[in-house]
Amino acid sequence: MQSLDHSGIVRMLEFGDSGHVLKPSGRVIPNLVYIMMEFVQGGLLFDLCELMAAMGEDTGRFFANQMLDAIDYMHSNRIVHRDLKLENILVDDHLNLKIADFGFASHKSIDCLKSYRGTLTYMAPEIKEGKVYKGAQVDLFSFGVILFIIV
Repeated sequence: MQSLDHSGIVRMLEFGDSGHVLKPSGRVIPNLVYIMMEFVQGGLLFDLCELMAAMGEDTGRFFANQMLDAIDYMHSNRIVHRDLKLENILVDDHLNLKIADFGFASHKSIDCLKSYRGTLTYMAPEIKEGKVYKGAQVDLFSFGVILFIIV
């Protein structure tokens, strides 16, 4: 994720394994793995869709162009997300989208995947059926589900 540099993908600023948490009791939990990401003022695309309900074709095209640009960039860098959903897309104050949460992402060998990854309601049938699948195709299936919800 650190190699990704695109306006439609949330930036990773820092990562490490020396993080710590200070509990309300005063106890410190040391040596935690952490990832620091850019802050995106706004919210989730999920919340916007819930607030606005169906937003129509013009809005669908507006968001689809942004998503496809970011997805194309990821795929051209041999990275697939595998968990694209409304809850993993941030919206800033200017309605710019940023894809986040790369916890299920895969890179390099993206054309012959087998692991069961993703969120059931956005998941391509081949993953549900336990078949070998192409990462770019399952990302595009999830994109189609997102677009269907937006419109």
